[in-house]
Amino acid sequence: MITVGIDHGTSGIKVCIRNSNSNNSNNKNTFFTMTRTELKNKSFLEELKNYVMLSDIDLISVCYSMGDGINKILPIDKVKNRGVINIEGVGEKIGGGTKVYDEIKNSGIPAIVIPGLHKNTECMDERFRALYSHVASPEKISISYTAYKTFGFNDFILSDISSNTVSLLIKDKKIFGGFDACIGAIGILHGPIDLKMIRDIDSHKITANEAFSTAGAIKIVKDKYKGVEDTKKEILKNYKTDERCRLAIDSLILSVAMEINSLMFLNKDKNIILAGSVATTKEYGVPEKLKEYLDGNIYVLDGESGALGGALIAEDILKGERNILGIKVDY
Repeated sequence: MITVGIDHGTSGIKVCIRNSNSNNSNNKNTFFTMTRTELKNKSFLEELKNYVMLSDIDLISVCYSMGDGINKILPIDKVKNRGVINIEGVGEKIGGGTKVYDEIKNSGIPAIVIPGLHKNTECMDERFRALYSHVASPEKISISYTAYKTFGFNDFILSDISSNTVSLLIKDKKIFGGFDACIGAIGILHGPIDLKMIRDIDSHKITANEAFSTAGAIKIVKDKYKGVEDTKKEILKNYKTDERCRLAIDSLILSVAMEINSLMFLNKDKNIILAGSVATTKEYGVPEKLKEYLDGNIYVLDGESGALGGALIAEDILKGERNILGIKVDY
C-alpha cells in the first residue's frame, strides 16, 4: 500500500511517500520538500514522479490553507472551493499550495482533503467552538495523528512551533480544543496582534494580515526578515552572536510555555509533545528550556511530522478507519 501525505506549510510544501508493505523499515517513508516559489515554475506531480509511479499511489492526503470550509475528511472531488471559506487574512499568499491542490484534483489519483479545526468542528468542546472561529489549519491534525501513532497517548498537548505556534489538546483520543497562531504564543513569523499593532491597523499603516504575519519573533529582529522561506535560517545563523536574536527566541519560548500551561489543567496525564522546526532545532534547546516552566512529560517529534501524519491518515482510512482523533471520515 502506498500513501502520500502533503503538508501545506508556511515555508513550503512537504511530502511523505509511505510504503506500508515494505519489509525494510528504514525505507518505509520517503520525504521531499518544494518551496512555494519553486512551485511557481515546476509541476508538483512531475516532481512526485521522481519518487514513485503515480499509478502505484493508493491514496493522497491533502492539507490546504485554513481548511475552514469543511469539517470532515472528504474525497477531493466532493470538496468545494478547495475546502476553504476564502483565503483572505491567512498570511502571505504565493500560490504554490493552490497549484499543488489543483494538480492533484485534476490528476484522477485518489485523494482526500483534511479539514481545519474551527467553529463547525463537532468533536471539539463547545466552549472552544464558541470562543474561537478558528483553532488550527489542517496540517495540525496530521501532526497530532503522527504524535498519537508514535507515542500511543490518548491524552496529550501537541505544540507545533515553527513559523507560527499552534497548541492543541487531545482528550480521550479526540481533539478537545486549542489555540490558533493568532491567539496565544508567537512563532518565528506569526503571532497575536498587540496594542501597538491595533493602532497601526487603525491608522492604516498596515493591514491586520500584515500585522499577524509580522507579530512573531521577527518583530524583535525586524532586520533579519528574509521572506517566509528563509527568515528562520537567518535568525538561526545569528542566534549565538546577536543578542536580539537570542532575546527573540527566548521570548518565543516563554510565550509557548504560557500557552501550554494554560491547557495543562485539562491535560490529566501531563504529556506534552513538541513538533515543528523551532522545537527540533538543537541550537535553541527548546525542550530543555521549556522544562524550566512546565510540570509535565515532554516528548519531541522529529522530522516532517505533518507530511507523515497525512500519509498515516490515508493509510488507516484505506484500512477502514472512519474517525481520526474525533474527525469524521466520509470516504
